[in-house]
Amino acid sequence: MRERFTVTELSALRSDLLQGGLIDSREAAELLQVFLMGRGYGVSPQAAFDAAGRVEMSGCSIPVLQHELESLALVM
Repeated sequence: MRERFTVTELSALRSDLLQGGLIDSREAAELLQVFLMGRGYGVSPQAAFDAAGRVEMSGCSIPVLQHELESLALVM
């Protein structure tokens, strides 16, 4: 299965999430939504909030971030 997001994109998003320390889940969810919408995907706000919590618990690891984004991305 081909991944939808490049390592470069994921690294940039991870950097945004970590900038200034871990941000709260609402802000992280908004970043995930903006990231996905900017690439033509829809995303449920509640699902993004839940995913942000899991990403934060993982320490914002790239594999978890990628998994959560792949799960969230709804084709518009």
